[in-house]
Amino acid sequence: MTIFIQVVLPVILVFTLGFLVQKWKKVDIKPISTVAIYVMTPCLVFRTFYTSELNLQYMYMALFSFILLFSLIFINIISAKIAKLTPSTESGLILSTAFMNSGNYGAPIILFAYGEAGFAFSVSFMVLQAIIMNIFGVYYAAREHAGMGTAIRSVFLMPATYAVIIALPLNIANISVPENLLMTVDIIAEAAVPTVMIILGMQLALIRVENFQWGKVSYGVFLRLIVSPIIAFLITLIFPFDPLLAKVLIVSAAMPSAATIVMYAVQFESEPRLVSSITLITTLISIFTITLLLIMLG
Repeated sequence: MTIFIQVVLPVILVFTLGFLVQKWKKVDIKPISTVAIYVMTPCLVFRTFYTSELNLQYMYMALFSFILLFSLIFINIISAKIAKLTPSTESGLILSTAFMNSGNYGAPIILFAYGEAGFAFSVSFMVLQAIIMNIFGVYYAAREHAGMGTAIRSVFLMPATYAVIIALPLNIANISVPENLLMTVDIIAEAAVPTVMIILGMQLALIRVENFQWGKVSYGVFLRLIVSPIIAFLITLIFPFDPLLAKVLIVSAAMPSAATIVMYAVQFESEPRLVSSITLITTLISIFTITLLLIMLG
């Protein structure tokens, strides 16, 4: 109960605030989201990659991400063949189970649970997941309508990508950024996490779920919240991860479906109802599963 009160509940309360404001005022999310994506998140990403001590742990993190991704995709492909699902349904299940909400849900949980050191790892993982999601997520959402070129182009439309490109050489070359400029970046970066948390609550308020396909939803929930962290735990046994990073990755892998994926599913007509259903239900159930996981990890 202590873990829930100290770590999970503060995060849920912020989501709830965003949810209630959206239900009450019917706020246009796009301008807020645009500021978060194009201003706040790039500053947070720049600060993280500029100040982090780069080492082999980041390479292990990348390997972890791809092994987890392809493991989940493989499970979905096999399950779809056994159940004789349509390619569209297979894509919808991949979208809602292979991509986790490591940003506006995972990062705050990590911050409350493991402090600034864990949060730095979490932001790095968030950027990596965003790049993966913008390639493979767009691909699976649009594979019947577009190609890999569309997916790759989407990565270079992400401001956070350029924040990494700028920050990494400065970090590696040990080039100092003027203190006043760094203070500006720091002020904006501090606003990123609470803003994206509120945005998630507002996004959840907009999800419309009709005609639940309970069999597929149950499968998606089980794969996203149970199987994914188990696979993550097994992967952390393969590489010499820093103990804190291992915990961050396992907890991140247990996050609910990424809200961004719902937009992809709607945009490319890739089972948006199914993806929305799994996103909503995984977010609700994760309140309990993440609390239990944090207790188990310590």
